Amino acid sequence: MTEKPRGKAPASPVTDGDAGHLGLDDRGNVTWEWQDDGDLLADDTLGGAERIRALLDPKLKVKDDDDPLNPIRSNPKGLKSGYNPYNSGALGKQAWKKKKDLRELSKWIELRKKLADKKDEE
Repeated sequence: MTEKPRGKAPASPVTDGDAGHLGLDDRGNVTWEWQDDGDLLADDTLGGAERIRALLDPKLKVKDDDDPLNPIRSNPKGLKSGYNPYNSGALGKQAWKKKKDLRELSKWIELRKKLADKKDEE
């Protein structure tokens, strides 16, 4: 039984000025097939540099973060909509609960017990 090809067909064959085209290997995986150019197919440092230079797009630019000192953006909806690891941001809670001093709590409980014992004795 033959398998049906999945997805779109590979791109058109190589035209002048292209570094290569998409092709399929023997397992049906999409791979990049380089143009038959000695510089691009060279297995040395210069060949690697030529392959990178051939794939670079001059229209692409690197965009810096808006605030380099605080890369985490505020996400006030994160507490209501749930956790999203790709867009969680800083979950802006307004105020945190003050921690309870358990020593003071235990002193207060002991004092109540003593007062209850004194009332029982009277």
